[in-house]
Amino acid sequence: MKSKKKSTKSNKKEAKLKLNSKTYTLPILKASEGSDVINITKLYSESGYFTYDPGFTSTAACESKVTYIDGEKGILRYRGIDVSELAKKSDFIEVSNLLIYGDLPNQSQLKKYRKLITNHTMLNEQLIKFFNGFRRDAHPMAMMVGVMGALSAFYQDSLDINDPHQRMTAARRIIAKAATIGAMSYKYSIGQPFVYPDNNLSYAENFLNMCFSVPSENYRVPKIISKAMDIIFILHADHEQNASTSTVRLAGSSGANPFACIAAGVASLWGPAHGGANQAALEMLETIGNKKNIDLYISKAKDRNDDFKLMGFGHRVYKNYDPRAKILKEICKKVLSHVGVKKDPILELAMELEKKALKDPYFIKKKLYPNVDFYSGIILRAIGFPPEMFTVIFAIARTAGWTAQWTEMIDDPIQKIGRPRQLYTGNKSLKYGQIRSKKNTR
Repeated sequence: MKSKKKSTKSNKKEAKLKLNSKTYTLPILKASEGSDVINITKLYSESGYFTYDPGFTSTAACESKVTYIDGEKGILRYRGIDVSELAKKSDFIEVSNLLIYGDLPNQSQLKKYRKLITNHTMLNEQLIKFFNGFRRDAHPMAMMVGVMGALSAFYQDSLDINDPHQRMTAARRIIAKAATIGAMSYKYSIGQPFVYPDNNLSYAENFLNMCFSVPSENYRVPKIISKAMDIIFILHADHEQNASTSTVRLAGSSGANPFACIAAGVASLWGPAHGGANQAALEMLETIGNKKNIDLYISKAKDRNDDFKLMGFGHRVYKNYDPRAKILKEICKKVLSHVGVKKDPILELAMELEKKALKDPYFIKKKLYPNVDFYSGIILRAIGFPPEMFTVIFAIARTAGWTAQWTEMIDDPIQKIGRPRQLYTGNKSLKYGQIRSKKNTR
């Protein structure tokens, strides 16, 4: 196992905590950008106190060089490069290489990496048969979680986390096979035969082909659609520390194999507050139902006593501006122009809602702008995906960030098993008879 030594450096600033007439000195660790952090690692051993931070909203659980976010300024960077630049100049494969290795590859490196990803897209034939064990009405994410975790049973030559070569092999397999698993989950859910990967296609084209082609006729992936798909993959590739990423890191801290860790990330992503937000936005549009109802639902959204929420507007991280939304807004217009917005009342409704919300003083004041979930939901519907597939697509994209974060964690010399603490407020020591005699209020 790797030697443990300090990787973080103090900027020689210190914080003082006065507690029970004693003063504790806490080092302040310097960030290259963003907030510096107060190092509390020795606080419990020195004082006997833990800190309390539900949701870890004020706690840095790791040191990372992968992704940087500034929610106030609307900044999202992968390895220091602005995501808008990457969306214009790169594709998802190059971005995944950047996230994992830390630098943009040269042409030779990119060609080699692209070939490695392409050659890992197929699944073991026995693994494909796993799908027959699922109910036909199973949610695609349920299949995604199960099959992703099952990869560890078939690719046992890349389970040793202490072997750098095996770690990289596992990372490439996860990214490559995620698209195949996602497409097969979709095909199984609609009762169509599986379509195998085509090594002549790009990552995005291959995924779309596996989703929408059928054995009886050829499917030609429109360029604007494959470009939109690729951009969605890029914009969702990583998002710093969050529920799913911290889950991957926490699972990985135990020494679990990479496939199990990524499956844990997929499971964590499966929720409306995280990965399912674009699905929630589309379901909201279906609830509104008609352009005539927009004003009514905008009024409901403004009413504090009404439970209705305008999903897909504003963002808990990006307070003023979501850089991903601006990029998707542009590609959204092109996609809708290609498919014809008037063919779908929901898409027409979405565009009208966007127009009204952007002009409404209430939404302007509250900074409730259309976010990445609003536009990605519209684009994915226009492409032809049902809402159940939105989170699957998110998970496929996020495999790049998860594997980058996972490999970084394994390489971290001060990494240790995750051990969150608690504020215990339950019963003190009781005898068995005391529990029985307590009044049952259930």
